[in-house]
Amino acid sequence: MRITNKIISNNSVTNINNNKIYEDRLNTQLSTGSKINRPSDDPVIAIRALRLRTNLNEVSQYYSKNIPDAESWLDVTESAVDTTIDIIKDMYANCTKGAAGFNTSEDRAKVLDNIKALQKEVYATADADYAGRYVFAGYRTDTPVTFGQETDRTYTITEQVTSDRIDEITYVNTAGLDKLTASNAEGLGITEQNVDDSKVYRLRLAYDNCEAGVAPTIQYYDTDGTQKTLTATAISINDDTQNPYLGADSAAGGIVYIPETGELILSENVYNKLAGTKDNAATTTIDEGEIRITYEKSKFDAADIRPEHFFYCESNGIAYNSEYLTGDKTDAARQYISYDVGFNQSVRVNTLASELFSPMLSRDVDDLIHSIEDVDEMEANIATLEKLLKEDPDNADLTERLDAAKKANTLLTDKMQKLFESSITKMQKHLDQANGALTAVGNRSSRVELVSNRLAKQKVNFQELSSENEDVDLSEAAIQLGSVELAYQAALMATGKISQTTLLNYI
Repeated sequence: MRITNKIISNNSVTNINNNKIYEDRLNTQLSTGSKINRPSDDPVIAIRALRLRTNLNEVSQYYSKNIPDAESWLDVTESAVDTTIDIIKDMYANCTKGAAGFNTSEDRAKVLDNIKALQKEVYATADADYAGRYVFAGYRTDTPVTFGQETDRTYTITEQVTSDRIDEITYVNTAGLDKLTASNAEGLGITEQNVDDSKVYRLRLAYDNCEAGVAPTIQYYDTDGTQKTLTATAISINDDTQNPYLGADSAAGGIVYIPETGELILSENVYNKLAGTKDNAATTTIDEGEIRITYEKSKFDAADIRPEHFFYCESNGIAYNSEYLTGDKTDAARQYISYDVGFNQSVRVNTLASELFSPMLSRDVDDLIHSIEDVDEMEANIATLEKLLKEDPDNADLTERLDAAKKANTLLTDKMQKLFESSITKMQKHLDQANGALTAVGNRSSRVELVSNRLAKQKVNFQELSSENEDVDLSEAAIQLGSVELAYQAALMATGKISQTTLLNYI
């Protein structure tokens, strides 16, 4: 084959241009630090880069955004739970003091002030929020757990309880001594024999000061599995014609409803029926041990909990928590909020108010407050009678009132001390519930921390893999560039020498 000068010239130009292309590629790699600048440079590297970048972006999203958000939510929750535990511990300590007996009325007054302050504070922690979202409110993150201010709004509430909500309390019949004044003391006609105490069965609602005009209904299942409905008879605590605590046996249905105190007083017959309810393990569609109490409440204090966070209820045409009645226990029905913190991994971050707070916590404190106030009131009556007797020592009527008041005070004091003793157990149960919530939050935080540590390692690994796939080795590229430049210069010199010689030189 004959090689002409034109062929040599064309081949030289092509080879020199290839050298320039390779030199430009190496120079670009050194400038950008990347092996490729377009997919066509190396499709394998390009495809692998897309996959690694996608994985790295997902890990970064979880590690840099989702996990910090979850950790912050859990930190706020844990702080609020810790505060609640401290409050309940203080309540427990005050119950212990009361159970030991009060030496003076000043000691009693201190405990009264303490538990009143703690009662106002306990539910306030339920309104803890993170970035404008209430952490204990379930899906209703824009709605606080408490009302925050006095509110007029009618709720029809259905509480779902079990027979352990029923308790046996001591009722002290002071026979009207609570209405004693200096002007009417002599004519009240109350003697020591009129004052006594008795045991009554009580089922407390979650609220006091409920609607008087709407009698609560109680639904339960009897031993045959048949649903029964009872209707309470409303009797005001201020009714002078009948005593609500002593009228259950004669009331229609055997239940007396006291709207002011939110108490249902049960006859022995009704008590036996409700106390006998228990779930039948053979059935799965209904809970025969459940007792449902439906009532209305229209006026709420600032510290009252909102019913929609604890019960099935209806208000303003809206039904809340219908799934409570059907027994739906899915995460959505329970209003669990979960964060995606990893590939196919999610962690629940929220704690429900019902998991931390029992509505009966404040009601238990109410009992303690009322017991102290009853004793204070009776001691004040005794002081009034003693003052009157100093002025009229021979007044037999006043002497009878004083004996009756002293007996009532003895009974009330004994009731108060026993109530403080029983409240130790109740506060321990509330404390156990709060500690359980704290443990659950701690477990979730630990899991988030483990995932965070793993994602941190994954992020480093993906960054290293991405760097190895895309980033050029600068020292190697520099050596190659030097070699290419040397080859380029040699090619120029060789081409220059060859192009100077033609066929004419040999003719």
